[in-house]
Amino acid sequence: MNFTNFKPSDTLWERLRSTEKTVVMYGMGNGADKILAVCEHYGITVSDFFASDGFVRGHSFHGKRVLSYSEIKEKYGADNIIVLLSFASSLPDVLENFKRIAAECEMYAPDVPVCGDELFTYEYASAHADEIRAAYNLLADEESRRIFENTFLYKLTGDISYLFYAESDKDEVYRSLLRADEIHTYADLGAYNGDTVRELMAYAPNLSEVVAFEPDRRSFRKLSEFCESLNSPKVEKINAAAWSCRATLTFGDEGNRNSGLFAKGKAVEVSALSLDEVMDGRSVDYVKYDVEGCEREALRGSKNTVLSCKPRLLVSAYHRSEDIFALPLQISAMRPDYKLYLRRYPYVPAWDLNIICV
Repeated sequence: MNFTNFKPSDTLWERLRSTEKTVVMYGMGNGADKILAVCEHYGITVSDFFASDGFVRGHSFHGKRVLSYSEIKEKYGADNIIVLLSFASSLPDVLENFKRIAAECEMYAPDVPVCGDELFTYEYASAHADEIRAAYNLLADEESRRIFENTFLYKLTGDISYLFYAESDKDEVYRSLLRADEIHTYADLGAYNGDTVRELMAYAPNLSEVVAFEPDRRSFRKLSEFCESLNSPKVEKINAAAWSCRATLTFGDEGNRNSGLFAKGKAVEVSALSLDEVMDGRSVDYVKYDVEGCEREALRGSKNTVLSCKPRLLVSAYHRSEDIFALPLQISAMRPDYKLYLRRYPYVPAWDLNIICV
């Protein structure tokens, strides 16, 4: 991987600092707050906020009335604005709308981490260049390297076109890489409401046992309700976070998929356990890690299981800026004999990026 021709001036934040165009933001909420904080840090002014036509109801955000996209274009002109996308989606119709707006005006989706405060800037990438190259060189196929390169360029530029060149087919992941038809036992670290158990069931006809970790109380209740409807597989439900050891941790009490440890705002204390302690020597064929920025700790707490069982792994690699390079290096250090693949399902921003280890 060679980015020697990439310059600091090519990065999103430098582009925004130097532009004479009016910067506006598409969307509101937590994502917008994070992006606004970065803009403030760099001295970038966001002049207005807008929502999709049909979703404007006279509400305000940060003291400004939220406009429609049509009103924004009428007020400034499509050629005179830079749009910062501040919410996430994987819905096909929403992704198509993103493409339509990007074709009409200059639009970016700033890469701000789900967890932690480190931005993936030019300076950050330069400081971690050796680790980034080492992680890239661990990847087992050209598809993985293509996804890595395009995700890397997106993170620096905010240009969503790179993300559309970094998409994978879910069937290929389950059928070809994970060989789901051979999976009998599954550990789901971050089971949410049972959606990933349900998804695996569609690909794994021989699935018989599941161990499901979910710390959020409301999501755990929904997970329990889903499991009660199943005749098979047998599900062992663990109302705890996956961690490196037994502990009590602070957890965001939002009750949604992005609830995470050490969240700001409303929070509760939750129990945390390691996979090694829960499995206690039992065999497992497949482990999924989607634990909202705690993947490194959850992997540490799985070391004995991974060494003894050599299960297939799917590890989320998008919550923290360092995940794309730190997690492959950690996994390879644990088991150098794993083949590492990188796959990413359609999403803006660069979410649903996963390391598959077989």
